[in-house]
Amino acid sequence: MIVPVLLIRHAHAGARKDWDGDDLDRPLSEKGRRQAAALVAQLDVFAPQRVLTSPYVRCAETVMLLAASLSLPLERSDALAEGSGAEALSLVRSLADDKVALCTHGDVIPEVLVALADEDRLDLGVRPRQAKGSVWVLEAQKGTFVRATYLPPPA
Repeated sequence: MIVPVLLIRHAHAGARKDWDGDDLDRPLSEKGRRQAAALVAQLDVFAPQRVLTSPYVRCAETVMLLAASLSLPLERSDALAEGSGAEALSLVRSLADDKVALCTHGDVIPEVLVALADEDRLDLGVRPRQAKGSVWVLEAQKGTFVRATYLPPPA
């Protein structure tokens, strides 16, 4: 049985330099809120059974509507925080046989993807992307990732 793990980059949150507070608390922009709402319809078909997020506000806001639509709690995980590529990879591997949605950051996603491409020979295509609000659908079979499909951010 092939199981999808959804690796989501948080939606648009505006520029870090324009935010006065702690970056952990930087929220989604209006564009990001629209992307987050559109992600619900896009990802609902995968029927994740868990929704995990980085503790950063912009990540939680990206997937909270998805979690609510599925009547699931939003689980925060430090393994998905900025700078946690190795921890995120371990988390992704531990969830390879679960239908799960994971929301993380632009520095974490490439680390996870490169490791899966190297270790599982996962084909990421010619130019792997990771735009804000985009999703990688990582399909696993018996603990090994066998297919990756990029879903661009919702319009």
